[in-house]
Amino acid sequence: MLSQPKIIIKVEVPLMMSKTCRLFAFLLISISPQLFSDTIDPIEVSLDVFQGGIVVGKVAPGYRLTYSDRELHISSSGTFVFGVGRDASGYAELKVFERNDAMSSKKIEIVERDYNIQYVEGVPQRTVTPTETDLTKIQRDAELVKAARKHELVEPLFLEGFVRPIQGQITGVYGSQRIYNGTPGRPHYGIDYAAPKGSNVVAPAPGIIRLSESDLFYSGGTIILDHGYGISSSFLHLSQVLVEVGDRVNFGDVIGLVGSTGRSTGPHLDWRMNWFDVRIDPEIVLDVLPRK
Repeated sequence: MLSQPKIIIKVEVPLMMSKTCRLFAFLLISISPQLFSDTIDPIEVSLDVFQGGIVVGKVAPGYRLTYSDRELHISSSGTFVFGVGRDASGYAELKVFERNDAMSSKKIEIVERDYNIQYVEGVPQRTVTPTETDLTKIQRDAELVKAARKHELVEPLFLEGFVRPIQGQITGVYGSQRIYNGTPGRPHYGIDYAAPKGSNVVAPAPGIIRLSESDLFYSGGTIILDHGYGISSSFLHLSQVLVEVGDRVNFGDVIGLVGSTGRSTGPHLDWRMNWFDVRIDPEIVLDVLPRK
């Protein structure tokens, strides 16, 4: 008799964030779709998914999965991954396609997080109110970044885990609403680490360099590193970029130097992470996928 295939989703998400305290909860969802059934029977759901989270799970051979209208890559061991954005709301729906293409779905409630408001004074004013010429460059930069994140590396290098790309005091966190020189801006999507100019920035996990630019308008010296299955890291405000597009790097390889280029008030590294174009919280990734 055939055994029931299972999907296991494991998520760690922050319930409270402050300067002195970060509490994490464990989310375990075990889904057993019946063969040739059009429903999914949840076995255990201990918590809902929080905004900015990463979901890593396994599925039995022969099944296809989609999330947010994107088919998920599945490794030879059945591992898949997807991310939930900062402002996602309602439900995250995972669709499961069986061998006969029958489809089941599981809706997981997305719980909203509270985000800080951060006032940043002293950034170059033209990065707050750009000129027409600046806007042309901003558009070009955005196209470069978008193209870099479209790659679909089918090696699950992210499963080797992550370490911090630099040691330093955290001065900015994911999701905070930024006010630049008194003008509201877009939210901050990364972790800021204060560090002296010229400090080494290392690869937090294996990957392939997809973007290597020394002078983007907002982010200055910028690198995008592809970890596979749509998971990527971005490193902003670098004084020097030491890698080229196509380079393959490993844990601890020096890829750039800390700077204060672009929209910045002092030397620091802004480390960001994405699942394709979905911005996720690097702090959650460090907890869910620590280096093995």
